[in-house]
Amino acid sequence: MDNLPNGFTGFSHRPEGFVSAGEASRMSRGAMPTRAVGSASTSSTVGESLRYARSIPSTNDHLQEMPFDEVELERISDLDQRRAWVEVDLSAIRHNVAATRRLMQSRCRLMAVVKADGYGHGAVEVAKAALGAGADRLAVATVEEGVQLRRAGVSAPILLLSQPPVESIPLLVAHHITPSVYEPDFTVAYGEEADLHGMKAPFQLAINTGMNRIGVHYADVVEFLHMVSFHRALELEGVFTQFATAASSETLGFQMQKKRFNEAVDQMRAARFDPGIVHAANSAALYRYPDVHFDMVRMGSALYGLHPCPQTRSIVSLRPAMSVHARIVDARMLGVSEGVSFGLHYRSPGSVTVCTVPIGYADGLRFGLSGRIDFIMDGRYFRQVGDICADHSMFEVDMRRTPMRERIEPQIGDEVLIVGSQGAAEVTLDELASKLGTINSELAMGFGARLPRRFV
Repeated sequence: MDNLPNGFTGFSHRPEGFVSAGEASRMSRGAMPTRAVGSASTSSTVGESLRYARSIPSTNDHLQEMPFDEVELERISDLDQRRAWVEVDLSAIRHNVAATRRLMQSRCRLMAVVKADGYGHGAVEVAKAALGAGADRLAVATVEEGVQLRRAGVSAPILLLSQPPVESIPLLVAHHITPSVYEPDFTVAYGEEADLHGMKAPFQLAINTGMNRIGVHYADVVEFLHMVSFHRALELEGVFTQFATAASSETLGFQMQKKRFNEAVDQMRAARFDPGIVHAANSAALYRYPDVHFDMVRMGSALYGLHPCPQTRSIVSLRPAMSVHARIVDARMLGVSEGVSFGLHYRSPGSVTVCTVPIGYADGLRFGLSGRIDFIMDGRYFRQVGDICADHSMFEVDMRRTPMRERIEPQIGDEVLIVGSQGAAEVTLDELASKLGTINSELAMGFGARLPRRFV
């Protein structure tokens, strides 16, 4: 089979000097060609065959001789490489901070939570917009997120909302990222690293008041501080807890956690430990329960215009910062009963054009929304049809003209709105989340994971 001519069968006569795919492959590796069956000698073609094999460029040779300017290639932005994108309105971020500030006491600090790449909105850009609008501090979930902000020139205080692996301590110290702590061994190791460089080691103590996720148990706070307070480099910067049910209509669990947190802080003060910055209010609590604002509030989902629960809508006016866009890459008329996408679960009723946009569940448009949502084009709703694919989804345009509806002729390149508002038409993350039985924040993070972003 090695001597089949160029991978094809059915050729019984070879022209003079012919080199099979197998021979060319062997010669490119320095091997001699195989003698053809029935030939007296191959010596007359060896030289020519070797010259032919040497003339075939390798993949690396091709790349090395690529006639393109790498600088010019780098200038092709992410937005120019896809016909789908997320648009982030930074004025909405600034509006949300300002609207929240008006509900707070002037002495109370505001911490902007920009974890998960700013809930999919872009951590660096959102952080700068929030700080410019009146936020005092930032919070992240991972060391990498904090380092990214520092390398982007963000100098505001940054709190890491959990305790990272001990191996990451040098990064915390080098980039002035304050960790949350709840294990004595980690806390002392953090202090040792800072002391080694002649630096202080500020930390915040996470207190578990009932969510039972992370933190020192509320009854053990003073004991914990006695275990670490000997270290000269360690400085307690603040204490905090996380409410599990601040967004719920039921308030008993919230009231219990608030009581436990207040008791823990009181016990610290009684033992002559200064708690520093005391904070507990997440987005839901900061609007619903002003009595837990303490010294600082943490603005998470609300920063992005995402209401944490229905009750907050009557308290504060927030503007969604994210919209999701795509352009049509295919449009075709389908006959009656023609199917669309995997499984052919949708069948054309006739007189429709089915349009394809390059956005799918790998971009955050969840598969579970298949056939259950509308897209927006020219201020009108159009039904999404067929199974949503990893990289594509389709929608239907009715081509019939009626007295109440003007016919639309969709064209490749036309812009389609997946999430956002256009005229009277609107699709919100809340609406999509409700259909999926999830929360708006999860969807925002999903859309922001792979799609390029445009900031306005």
